[in-house]
Amino acid sequence: MTHEFKAIVKAYISAKEQHLKSVLATVVDLDGSSYRRPGVRMLIMENGKAIGAVSGGCVEKEVIRQAQSVFNDGIPKMMTYDGRYRLGCEGLLYILIEPFMPNDEFLISFDEHLKIRKPFSVISYFSHNEGVNNSIGSAIRLDNTTHSLGNKALSKKGLQVFTQEMKPCFKLIILGAEHDAVQLSRYASLMGWEVTVVAAPYESKTLVDFPGAEELICIEAENLEVNLIDDQTAVLVMTHNYVKDLKFLLRIMNIRPAYLGILGPAKRREKLLGELIERHPEIDDSFFDSIYGPSGLNIGAETAQEICIAILAEILAVVRNQNPIMLKHKSSPIHC
Repeated sequence: MTHEFKAIVKAYISAKEQHLKSVLATVVDLDGSSYRRPGVRMLIMENGKAIGAVSGGCVEKEVIRQAQSVFNDGIPKMMTYDGRYRLGCEGLLYILIEPFMPNDEFLISFDEHLKIRKPFSVISYFSHNEGVNNSIGSAIRLDNTTHSLGNKALSKKGLQVFTQEMKPCFKLIILGAEHDAVQLSRYASLMGWEVTVVAAPYESKTLVDFPGAEELICIEAENLEVNLIDDQTAVLVMTHNYVKDLKFLLRIMNIRPAYLGILGPAKRREKLLGELIERHPEIDDSFFDSIYGPSGLNIGAETAQEICIAILAEILAVVRNQNPIMLKHKSSPIHC
């Protein structure tokens, strides 16, 4: 996922400033089942620290051990991890381990891509054969430019190819700045989402009041920049003020985010939507169909923290096009 790769690049920059080498491990293929699917990565630093994971914690020690030869000779290698025999539940993982040394041109361009929310691709060339291979490695395509991540001898000939299309980081815009917005900001950031909180200009709130949030905007609803909202953005209307909620809905009624939720009971939602129709009878029915309110899944949530989990779970279900059920009742594989 993009937020995980973003964290890897950030960790690499920090390691580079400390004059530490870095090695990237990527699951590029899989036979059977696994905790995570191909495309998951971890960065190992020369001092033994690592960020990210390629499984639930059982594979990482072996990856770090195998990475030592890449630190020593700078040559990429393939390793496999057969969880069918070691764990009794997982499949066969094919893991590419390579030096991670992106140049400054890539770092600048990558940062710009994140800011303007543009997609990019990660392409890994690999072999199913274990051992060192000077031809394997990964590159990133930003627009029409391809950047090697470290292996200057990278070759495509006779190799398998794993391509991962990376969308912009998922974003959550919280319209409201009460106590529950603080909790929602914290929990959403733990999921790697970029969080923006929108508060009224007269509220004495600062960004530090919202742990995990990247941005606090203090404006009236009429001044909300709707171009902040794209198809990788969830919006939650939760000002706890009927008039403010209505103004925000009026402002975004022509926008179609990935998810649009309203906090509060069904009766309040119907009143809000009824007033919207009275003011703008031309509004397309698809706008009302896209609204989730009361926001959240029915999991018996009571506390602010539990309600946050219910809301975030519903957002995930909507954007991943899933019908929430208990996994024990699912006949198909978990990741389908």
